[in-house]
Amino acid sequence: MVTLEDVARHAGVSLATASRVLNGSTRQVGASLRARVEQAAQQLGYRTNVAAQTLARGASNVIGLVVHDLTDPYFAALADGAMRVAEDQGLMVMVATTHRDPEREIAYVATLNAQRVRAVLLAGSRIADPGVTRRLREELDRYRATGGRIACVGQDLLGADTVAPGNAEGAAELARALAGLGHRRFAVLAGPPWLITAQDRVSGFTGALAELGLPAPQLVHGTFDRDGGYGAAAEVTGATCVFAVNDVMAVGALASFRDRGIRVPEDISVAGFDDIATLRDLVPSLTTVRLPLSDMGARALELALDPSEEAREPRVERVSGEVVLRRSTGGLIP
Repeated sequence: MVTLEDVARHAGVSLATASRVLNGSTRQVGASLRARVEQAAQQLGYRTNVAAQTLARGASNVIGLVVHDLTDPYFAALADGAMRVAEDQGLMVMVATTHRDPEREIAYVATLNAQRVRAVLLAGSRIADPGVTRRLREELDRYRATGGRIACVGQDLLGADTVAPGNAEGAAELARALAGLGHRRFAVLAGPPWLITAQDRVSGFTGALAELGLPAPQLVHGTFDRDGGYGAAAEVTGATCVFAVNDVMAVGALASFRDRGIRVPEDISVAGFDDIATLRDLVPSLTTVRLPLSDMGARALELALDPSEEAREPRVERVSGEVVLRRSTGGLIP
């Protein structure tokens, strides 16, 4: 393996000079010496030591992105947006998946702090446990004390720059739109009872129904994924329209109804939330609430990397959802 010493010897410079050129030191090296070192490194096939770069610069060129479930298209779209911004700024993204385990999320933040990443982006809902939220904030505060930057996509609970989707508002708009199609008996596939995103979407939807004078919907809890939607849909009774609190649950519900010989939308209507990209190929096409997911991930990382004076205080940018009515709701949409 080619070492830094090999490069220095080949270029005819000191080891310190070679290190300053190739490991990202802030100390300046003359143009002619820099060119000799870079040419020697290229000729020998030398690969930069990222750990050495980190020590030289005081912070790495790596962004830590922590998501709940990378197989969920919601998080994949957020990650795509963040990665586009990182690429534009010459940064790399290290992705960690918590599998919705809050303890793992706290541990990842501690690890990223130890690795001196430039910024941490947390994408995903908080849980209704003040103790866990407090411990995560404390870990983030330790990272911030070393100069690290933080941004979140989700609820404004961590004292950091946050891109906050309008979950309750979007679900309320969806309830009004579905009621406008003539539906009166609803079921809600409500996700986990401890997940704040699910809570907000359920409360927005049920609150709007109450304002319209309609009966309270049947609530069925389940995991926040395709299998959770599949299982929860089997418990629905008496509803003409089912609202799943995210699209992957709605996809599971469609499969559950199909396997039981229940036709959508002829026998029952289905709606979701998020407008994930995979819905484009779904039949029947799914009514949902559209969030600009990729743009949300991009904006969150832009906030984390913002060097301006305004960036010293946490900022919250709220994102509204747009109701998109499609053929899974009663066949009433041309």
